Amino acid sequence: MSTDQPDDVPAGPVGGEGERGGGKHTAGAATESGAGASAGGAEEKRHLPVWQESILLVAVALGLAVLIKALFVQAFYIPSESMEPGLVQNDRILVQKPSYWFGGSPDRGDVIVFADPGNWLTGAEDAGPRGLANLLSKVGLYPTGGHLVKRVIGTEGDIISCCDSQGRIMVNGKPIDESQYLAKDPGQCNASLEDFLTDDESPLGKPCRWTIGPVPKGKLFVLGDNRANSADSRAHLCAPGEDPCTQSPWVDTSLVVGKVFTLIWPQSRWRWIGTADAFADVPDDPPADLRKRAAELAER
Repeated sequence: MSTDQPDDVPAGPVGGEGERGGGKHTAGAATESGAGASAGGAEEKRHLPVWQESILLVAVALGLAVLIKALFVQAFYIPSESMEPGLVQNDRILVQKPSYWFGGSPDRGDVIVFADPGNWLTGAEDAGPRGLANLLSKVGLYPTGGHLVKRVIGTEGDIISCCDSQGRIMVNGKPIDESQYLAKDPGQCNASLEDFLTDDESPLGKPCRWTIGPVPKGKLFVLGDNRANSADSRAHLCAPGEDPCTQSPWVDTSLVVGKVFTLIWPQSRWRWIGTADAFADVPDDPPADLRKRAAELAER
């Protein structure tokens, strides 16, 4: 028997297994080499120093605070006693801004924060926070001062009168029951001014007998809930026959920062603040006889 292989039978693979083995070995070597390089890269990657990370985090936090303050929510404190009993001087409140986006405007009964229309604030109220607190207020990390907080009574087109036989203020001829939020002693009527202004000899004459309006476009008529101690739109009414009239009772809607939606401090009195439903039945248009009376009074 011949041990020679036939000519037509292929010889064993020349380096076949060796080549495959070599191929496997090469691939394995490449994989190991890549893994090693990757591990080496991970080892070479370095973290930021702690102080740099801290600065980065503070910068991000400040940026978010500024963005939130500018667009969504801002903290304020109550500057005076004018909104008692619901909001007490130095209370901390949050104001939301989206309600008045895209052409929206305050509704009757909203409690709003607005910039001073012109010398409505006293020097102490206008001062705002000082030192570090003032710096923090600029970026939204501390309540802001130098603003007023009042309740919207009249909006564009409304005629406001004071008062009916029960001492209630009227909007478009409709008496408003404000007992749910007014201070217990509003004075001789629900829209009374301070005592020295209720004197018949004062420039305003009889403050419980006035009518004003229609409210111009883009304007608001506002009052404090503590009617006996609130320098609001009433305090800026011109006396009958006062010429020239150098005061204005209106608040421009462009000055409105936003709508108060919660009292956050002190914690014991935390609560949500919504729109008063006392104005739900107010007609949108004043009756004709009231329009006529308002026009006559405006000409005096």
